[in-house]
Amino acid sequence: MAKSNYITRNGWNVLDQELKFLWREERPKVTQAVSEAAALGDRSENAEYIYGKRRLREIDRRVRFLSKRLDVLQIVDYHPKQEGKVFFGAWVELEDVDGDNKHYRIVGCDEFDPHKNWISIDSPVARALIGKAVDDEIKVNTPSGEVVWYINKIWYQAD
Repeated sequence: MAKSNYITRNGWNVLDQELKFLWREERPKVTQAVSEAAALGDRSENAEYIYGKRRLREIDRRVRFLSKRLDVLQIVDYHPKQEGKVFFGAWVELEDVDGDNKHYRIVGCDEFDPHKNWISIDSPVARALIGKAVDDEIKVNTPSGEVVWYINKIWYQAD
């Protein structure tokens, strides 16, 4: 499945800040360290030189990825028309058949975080939730069988 190109404004800002940090601060420091290590002579057994070159490749790889990714990402902002329904960026409170509650926020695949209960728009749960309203029932197929949840609450809040 192809990943979506949606992202919250805050998520885009985080990726943009990482790109700027790597390009303006981290890369020049590592480049300077590699230059200084190379000036010491034998590069084949120079740990600082070898590590620095490896770190430069990692930085360059991440900079290329972020540059390309930021070009295609589409920032999705909250709109009052979304109120009452689940759309991108929504927080949702779900209740299972046992009465247990869970809270999730639907975000882009570049910013999902299980520790914050942020789920990707591309996940089966998010796909089932999109367009639903309070008191709607959703069914999600999992490896252990079908799971049923009920939507108790939907809200939107700034990051």
